[in-house]
Amino acid sequence: MNHLHAIDYLIILIVLGITLYLGFRFAKKQNTTENYFLSKGNFPSWALGLSLLSTLISSNTFLGYPEQGFQSNWIYLLQGYMVPIVLLGSIWFIVPLFRKVIGLSTYEYFEKRFGKFARYYSSSSFIIRQFAGMGSVLTLVALAIHKLTNINPIFILLCVGMVLIILNLKGGMQAVIWLDVFQGFMLFASGFICLGILLFSIKGGVPEAIKVANENSRAGFGPYDFKLDRLTFWVLVINGAFYAIQKYATDQTVVQRYLTAKSDKSAIKASLMGIFLTVPIWTIFMFIGTALFVYYKQNALPADVTAKTVFPYFMMTNLPTGVIGFIVAALISAAICSLSADINSNAAVGMEDYYKKFRPNRSDKQNLYASKMMVLLSCFFAIGMGYFYLKFSSGGIIDLIFTVYAIFSGGIVGIFLLGVFSARANRQGVNIGIITCILFTAYAFLTSTPVGVKNPQLLLDLGNFNFTHHKLMLGVYSHLVVIVVGYIASLFFPKPVLEKNLLYSSWKANRHL
Repeated sequence: MNHLHAIDYLIILIVLGITLYLGFRFAKKQNTTENYFLSKGNFPSWALGLSLLSTLISSNTFLGYPEQGFQSNWIYLLQGYMVPIVLLGSIWFIVPLFRKVIGLSTYEYFEKRFGKFARYYSSSSFIIRQFAGMGSVLTLVALAIHKLTNINPIFILLCVGMVLIILNLKGGMQAVIWLDVFQGFMLFASGFICLGILLFSIKGGVPEAIKVANENSRAGFGPYDFKLDRLTFWVLVINGAFYAIQKYATDQTVVQRYLTAKSDKSAIKASLMGIFLTVPIWTIFMFIGTALFVYYKQNALPADVTAKTVFPYFMMTNLPTGVIGFIVAALISAAICSLSADINSNAAVGMEDYYKKFRPNRSDKQNLYASKMMVLLSCFFAIGMGYFYLKFSSGGIIDLIFTVYAIFSGGIVGIFLLGVFSARANRQGVNIGIITCILFTAYAFLTSTPVGVKNPQLLLDLGNFNFTHHKLMLGVYSHLVVIVVGYIASLFFPKPVLEKNLLYSSWKANRHL
């Protein structure tokens, strides 16, 4: 396989240079904790919309979706497609709710509604999910660049990690968002370029690509039967509905963008823009995987090229010099943008939910220093998780990430829905719901997860009482457990006295005032 040309390396270095420039460009403005994490009011809504796009689109999309599209159909897109369907009816009150109620951490709302245990539980679940996701992002980038350049993937991981450290320590949220804007344009350009070259390279063009994809079950969302013990259309639809609420109503990386906006109106505009831009990007990169399948039905593919490496292989063997460099730069930039958002949000949660709780009387200067140490710690954890995945993960990255999100969603959506829609739900009842959810999740995970290589066995075998549904349904059930148990248990305790603006009903009553 040909390696990158000097022109390609130059393009990559230019993009990395822009990334580092942004870090140093905004360094002097990071003089308060609020500026470092929010830089409130300094961004137009279109910039925040592109920032949301870049936050949600990482190397998991850039490489994971082509991998999935190459080896299967489009079923995983259903989760993303549920986002606009669910949020068009809810974003109008979710954004004002958080902008009125919290200062920085999403999970401040959970404490105001249900007490400290709900806050610590939801924030710790978020942090665990983020570190799992960050590791996969770094892994995909390292493996892809290794395939293109033959550079050791661990060295690549460390280099990307160093860029992350400099960008986030120096530039704060301002650098992250303007890098997101730059990356948003690169995402669309790289996706269209790759797909265009692929379709032009297929004999017969688009009609032939569609025909071959249909003949080989690569262009649908099935199977469509209502079976919950395997990956089906309905499993992804149900999971996707809860994913949409989880991501846009309980995820710090997204909620932090709401808080950064100048006004409720600007935040809602940015959210809608981000939602409707991510859907075509997800589709383009899944379609790239399908087109790769069709192309290699017509052309020989070396035996050592797997679904995980087929896209980098195509790039190296079919894209012209310069274009390869641009695509690789876009891939690296996508990873850095997504990771920077995660790192900044993790540090924000760490500061607000933990550090300030145990060190409450610190000056803002001391808190700013501690915030940067949190960022540094998050970077090290991300690099560590990336190394772990490189050494020990052999499965598909998309499968892995979807499973981790399902398990560690931890009933957070259930807590949020009870908090927003039920005036009767109280701290005691929800705490019982959370504990029940933890026990249920442990049971389902232990009785459905085999371990071992030669003769894998379940961690806990209860025979007919094992959890047999698909892992993605575990996330759905955890939310339902919290809702049902939390509400019923609340009936045995006094009705809570609530602050203003914590319920949907209060927003509805005051929205025209």
